Amino acid sequence: MRAPRRTTAALLAAATLLAGCSGVGAGESGDKLAVSTTTGIIADLVRQVGGDRVEVTSIVPHHGDPHSYEPSPGDAAKVARADIVFSNGLLLEEPGIMKMVHSNSRKDTPKIAISEKLEQYGGTVIKLEEDLGLDVLWLGWAVEGKVVGDGSQVRTTATKLTGPGDLHVYLTDTLGTPQSYLDSSDGLDAKDSFTLPPEAHTHVNWVFTEPGTYELTVKGETESLDGTRAEAGSGTITFAVGGMGDQGAKGKKLLGTGHADVALNAEKHEVSVRADDAKTGGRVHHAADEVVMSVPDKAKEAVPKEKAYRFLGAPGADVWVLPQAVIGKHVHGEMDPHAWEDVANAEAYVRRVETELIKADPDGRKAYERGAEAYLKRLGALDEEVAARLATIPDANRKLITTHDAFGYLAKAYGMEVAGFVVPVPNQEPSAAEVEQLGTTVREKKVPAVFLEPNLAARADVLRRVAEDEGVRICTIYGDSFDDKVDDYVAMMRHNAKELARCLGGEGS
Repeated sequence: MRAPRRTTAALLAAATLLAGCSGVGAGESGDKLAVSTTTGIIADLVRQVGGDRVEVTSIVPHHGDPHSYEPSPGDAAKVARADIVFSNGLLLEEPGIMKMVHSNSRKDTPKIAISEKLEQYGGTVIKLEEDLGLDVLWLGWAVEGKVVGDGSQVRTTATKLTGPGDLHVYLTDTLGTPQSYLDSSDGLDAKDSFTLPPEAHTHVNWVFTEPGTYELTVKGETESLDGTRAEAGSGTITFAVGGMGDQGAKGKKLLGTGHADVALNAEKHEVSVRADDAKTGGRVHHAADEVVMSVPDKAKEAVPKEKAYRFLGAPGADVWVLPQAVIGKHVHGEMDPHAWEDVANAEAYVRRVETELIKADPDGRKAYERGAEAYLKRLGALDEEVAARLATIPDANRKLITTHDAFGYLAKAYGMEVAGFVVPVPNQEPSAAEVEQLGTTVREKKVPAVFLEPNLAARADVLRRVAEDEGVRICTIYGDSFDDKVDDYVAMMRHNAKELARCLGGEGS
């Protein structure tokens, strides 16, 4: 449950002192301060603080997904005109969004990643926990180590593959379309590469066309916005595909379950395999030549019939698959970026926005202070309203099953439990056993409802079907995006609280 609310007066005073008096003087000409934000949620918070002194545009539109949205030339033009740019940070935004921001904004334009200093403004940040429960290895890519230069990326390129068949590494986007990262069927060259921002992780599919032992060599390069490149290490990863069992490890450690990443450390210039440690809850790094990735026969699947997957082979042909696990682009870091789902954190967002607007437009200090003070009072009342409404949910029902792992902050702040989220295996119809497993989870958790996000409804067919089979409610919750019905932060959190209470046996049920 929500602890007693902390006093905001001291934090407001601190934020005002932090603001200082420097800035670009955007208010001197009488024009509005041009503000570009990455999401509609941040845009709304800026409008609440800035009022008539700001003109705010959002890169990700209503109904959009900040994890996967691809910016347009129009978005780049808005950023180029902006006096200040606000992003969420903590790798919430699709990397292409942030690359566009850094490439198109003026060099002297402040670029503020709000949540990356949230604790200085009274907020809290929690770790992102992922436990998808796959029965084969869940293998992603990761970048570690510091990289110099705002907007710099790390490029990973496949340079050599040995083995009895082909290897395809690809990502399935939110609409189910495959995007190739690596494809050995026509040889490996410069196109068999991809970029990630520093300290990021992404999910991908690994597909092998024949059983046997494979060795994949990759190299890394850092890329700055001015085109400068620098080597960042290389290494070789080994895979045992098919019914090879321990013999495929050749005396090395065999990784066959849990979560691991092929990790390129751009600072140390080395490639390793980092794996979750079930005993400590932390991570352990293995040298690339000390481990073997297991892709057993139970990972055997058939090539999908859809035309988009012809690059994998003929429809129905056998392939061995380590699945992506979460559909859509899913690049993220160590910390959970969805901090605004705790209203107290939204207050911290507002304090940071106030501080940065004053820096950019010192003449507007009083207006920004008034806007922040008034909105913080609304948020304080909203926090208490959300806490009170969710407190009416019976203890046995305080469980969330959703379409997206975006509600850890809400759960922690208001005494809920994230019981699960939809993790469809991309590009294939779930088996009867998989559907039954999800149904069993719903039954065992005894949840009266599941929750779908409007902008992610397309990925929720399985959850919707299971909910209907189990006779539980299908309800709506908002995570990363607004829509035509809910288009501001207060309305979003009020809706979420009402819907959770109504659907989980609390007030209004």
